[in-house]
Amino acid sequence: MDADNHLARIAGAIAEPARARMLCCLLDGHARTSTELSVVAEISPSTASAHLARLKEDGLLVQLVQGRHRYWRLSNGDVAAALEALLVVAGVPRAPFKPATPTRLRQARTCYDHMAGALAVELHEHCMTQGWLADEPTTGEYALTDAGTARFAQLGVEVAPLRALRRRFACPCLDWSERKPHLGGALGAAVLQLALAQGWVEQDLDSRALSVSARGRRGLATAFGMVSPA
Repeated sequence: MDADNHLARIAGAIAEPARARMLCCLLDGHARTSTELSVVAEISPSTASAHLARLKEDGLLVQLVQGRHRYWRLSNGDVAAALEALLVVAGVPRAPFKPATPTRLRQARTCYDHMAGALAVELHEHCMTQGWLADEPTTGEYALTDAGTARFAQLGVEVAPLRALRRRFACPCLDWSERKPHLGGALGAAVLQLALAQGWVEQDLDSRALSVSARGRRGLATAFGMVSPA
């Protein structure tokens, strides 16, 4: 397909009102289920599925599998940039993402054996920004860079034993409250154990919630070189 025809097809995919609403909803970087997107688009779930299939076929969306759940997000930054430019032309602001998760669980909690919640998502984004983790496109996992290996060694995390375990070493795990990834796998589990051992977080006895004091937040920020709140 030549460029002109391909452009026309992509423009047609975006131009349908329900599909445009779903795409704009995903501009905040948070993944969503097809049911949630059907509500946003004000259409039935079956109709939403057909629209999502079209958007996936045209390379605008990708589907994420997290256990029994299926989530959708924009396929890459180029799609987001194109949509942002169109919104500038349209002159319509978009509404911010508003999670409905209870505050206590949203801040920090366990996800199996690793840390989840807003704090974990923030930590994941920091590790990616610092270049400590690198995407492995063929496996969907993360590679630990030389800089990352050095940083985790400074924190007392022994990487070699983690690699020897019969499980994924490091991988993105989609956070169900933030709808952005946090760090999973053996490395993610090691980070949680480090945070518990250092007293940065405390695990509740009767829930998955993790308590994070101001002192713990500062300790975590200092250890990983993050910006600590005032």
